[in-house]
Amino acid sequence: MAVFTSVTLGDLTQWIKQFPLGQAVALKGISSGIENSNFFLTTEAGEYVLTIFENLSFEQLPFYLKLMHHLAERGVLVPAPVATHDGELIVALHGKPAAIVSKLEGSSQMAPQAVHCAAVGTMLARMHLAAQDYPLEQPNLRGLDWWNLTTPKVLPYLSAENAHLLRAEMHFQEAFAGCDTYRQLQRGPVHADLFRNNVMFDGERLTGFFDFYFAGCDTWLFDVAVTINDWCIDLATGVLDTARVRAMLDAYHAVRPFTDAEQTAWQPMLRAAALRFWLSRLYDFYQPREAEMLTPHDPTHFERILRERIATPAPELRG
Repeated sequence: MAVFTSVTLGDLTQWIKQFPLGQAVALKGISSGIENSNFFLTTEAGEYVLTIFENLSFEQLPFYLKLMHHLAERGVLVPAPVATHDGELIVALHGKPAAIVSKLEGSSQMAPQAVHCAAVGTMLARMHLAAQDYPLEQPNLRGLDWWNLTTPKVLPYLSAENAHLLRAEMHFQEAFAGCDTYRQLQRGPVHADLFRNNVMFDGERLTGFFDFYFAGCDTWLFDVAVTINDWCIDLATGVLDTARVRAMLDAYHAVRPFTDAEQTAWQPMLRAAALRFWLSRLYDFYQPREAEMLTPHDPTHFERILRERIATPAPELRG
């Protein structure tokens, strides 16, 4: 959520009139994240988040915003997109697609305990089930095809040891994606980026998931693996905390039971989730874009996680 496109209150004076929100009275850039330009927006009607999309097109965006609307209607705690008077969810601002969504209450829980992980597991399973009948289709744009495109772009920057790790893991994941077990995995819309800073809590009460702009159709197990790899680890080492892992997996399984194929695919999928974010952080670090308040994430964090997932089996899906 860096700021690539600057916006002032004056820029919004006329623009905001197409929404049923009254006048804009305050605007503040959000510094975390690295994909879009995001702002806390206060209007006469309340508090919202304004996003200007730097990479996604007008054609791609309905998938994300309509997914959020679909989930909200089914009781999943997500921000609600605000439509214009004409019913549009996406409008141009400074020549780029923009949207306004409701602001969730609470704050991110950056030092989660087992109780927080259980709440995330429950809501993630509810989200997957609620999205089963979502009619729009879009692949995970940071899936295997993107990994294959990005690997040659980052290899020249890597040490011989890390280049070997990347090539070997790509070979492993290509084979895994082609196997029968992978083809049997349950699929549907996934968040694909459910890190600690994309979930809000009020104490121990989960108040919502947000930042759905990496969502796409993929295996539900990939979504679980991405989430486990952030919520249930020691940040310094990448080692999994068994109590937090068990809390999240058991809570998820109670809502949407894991299948035998998912049990078999669990260890490779944890590696896939680590690889995806190692690759994206390598790309953002070595080929950065200019933005106000942008600090690229350290790629070595997910290198450590990937090496740890290869070396040490994780707790089983079903305890």
